[in-house]
Amino acid sequence: MHRAHLENVDLNLLPALHALLEERNISRAAERVGLSQSAMSRALQRLRRVLDDDLLVRATRDYRLTPRAERVRSQLAVLVPQLDELFAGSSFHPADYRRAIRLAGSDYATAVVGPALVRRVASEAPLATIRFTAWHPRIFDDLAVGDLDLAFFGAQPPPPLRTLELFTDRFVCVVAHDHPLAGRSAVTLDDYLRCRHVAIDVTAGTQPAIDRVLAARGTPRDVASILPFHAVAPLTLPGTALMVTLPSLLVPSLAGRDRLSVVPAPPEIETLSYRMAWHPHVDSDPGHRWLRGIVRAAVPTDSGTGPAEPGRAGFPGRR
Repeated sequence: MHRAHLENVDLNLLPALHALLEERNISRAAERVGLSQSAMSRALQRLRRVLDDDLLVRATRDYRLTPRAERVRSQLAVLVPQLDELFAGSSFHPADYRRAIRLAGSDYATAVVGPALVRRVASEAPLATIRFTAWHPRIFDDLAVGDLDLAFFGAQPPPPLRTLELFTDRFVCVVAHDHPLAGRSAVTLDDYLRCRHVAIDVTAGTQPAIDRVLAARGTPRDVASILPFHAVAPLTLPGTALMVTLPSLLVPSLAGRDRLSVVPAPPEIETLSYRMAWHPHVDSDPGHRWLRGIVRAAVPTDSGTGPAEPGRAGFPGRR
């Protein structure tokens, strides 16, 4: 819409337009915005003149949207929440929060933070929605342009992104229950390097917190397979001599525990510091401050930094 056209439009029609296109019914739309049915009918006639389109066409019971109305409805789905924020000032009430919360991270981050976060959002902001996006190479760009609210990962982001450490986890090794290392109370680096491994494609086909440490020592591991998700990898282990290295907080949620065993990772493989990151342009936004707060509250109170134990979280270990 051109500026000259916008100046001649009564923006008081916007709530009526939004309600009509969402409800597809004049009576329900009138009730939604507190107008009489006759006033809503008059508003519809004015909107038809302004937009030069019928917008709603009578069907059997309600109305059908014209193609133009469908496009306007999609645009309003983005515009109306932004206008709500624009005129809300500095006040923020989670119960009125209608935006989509856009998060990104691996299936590890989703498994560790996601369940408690979804429950908290459902309780505090029942009108909001959460969308988890898989990790991809453009995550930091998406944060910068506002396509993401938060990203979760185990490394330092590029400037100017802000970060907050959420928790520290340790690595454990998962093997089949009859693997030669099953039940060990300690695994040396030599033991580790003699195994063939199933790796997780966290970044460029590697698990950086593991593979960078080994590469810096000049002792890369022997990778037999690379999979895109942490949770799937242990399912490949029964009947093989393969090993998967995972953050320990994932272990309790793994499938097929009765056929698997967990052992400590070698001490050379460091712990994993996990963070959330955001762009500084939302630092002072009250909605984003609330979001960062409930993410912190959703983090498990016990990290994986304690000593590894064979058979932890239901995995049988040989004694």
